[in-house]
Amino acid sequence: MMKAPVMDEHDIDAPDIDATVNCSACEAVCCRLPVLLMPEDRIPARFLDHDDRGLEIVAKAEDGWCEALDRDSLLCTIYAQRPTICRGFDMGGYDCRQERASWYGKTAVQIPIVVSNNTIIRPIKRPIKR
Repeated sequence: MMKAPVMDEHDIDAPDIDATVNCSACEAVCCRLPVLLMPEDRIPARFLDHDDRGLEIVAKAEDGWCEALDRDSLLCTIYAQRPTICRGFDMGGYDCRQERASWYGKTAVQIPIVVSNNTIIRPIKRPIKR
């Protein structure tokens, strides 16, 4: 009997991963999603919040992005201890592609990225007013 291959969470050869999708060319779309904390998650207290039902979630800043997102680099400041939900959100995976497609179809104000010769120079900070 042949065993199914074991896939690493970041395996770009996984059947549902699009290797052409790259976080460095994104606007931290996934960082706008609500993140429910699991019992095993341990993040700094300054990033904790509660939803309307009293469940622990990752706090959002006034601009709607995750409080742990560095606005200059668009990188997670708690990446090594990011929540379980975030760990399961594969770059280029089905959920990632769906969220990106949904986001880019919106006319909302986004975190603009200045690009030169396919290289990110720096994101431009712009507060979002909703």
